[in-house]
Amino acid sequence: MTDWIDIAELNDVPQRGARVVKTAHGCVAVFRTAEDEVFALDNACPHKKGPLAEGIVHGKAVTCPLHNWAISLETGSVMGVDEGQVSTYPARVQDGRILLDGTFLRARAVA
Repeated sequence: MTDWIDIAELNDVPQRGARVVKTAHGCVAVFRTAEDEVFALDNACPHKKGPLAEGIVHGKAVTCPLHNWAISLETGSVMGVDEGQVSTYPARVQDGRILLDGTFLRARAVA
């Protein structure tokens, strides 16, 4: 059974923007695309741990603000010639609210 956590109203996150949700196991970046889709990833670029929530959202990707690595919001994989991966987390919009999968968040490993 999934335990969805209501974290914010969709409009609390600007289109093509992000917000950070602090959890007991680290920070999660919640992104909103221009099409109002939401995605949740670790808030640290796999390259040098740049704050992804401060990056530029374009299409279904975010570009790290430190070294311009592009990361897929759908898979967490680094795009292009660079290599790396960030964790992704189930997120959805319901009745104008952003929800994160609480069961999944609680089960994630602490690095």
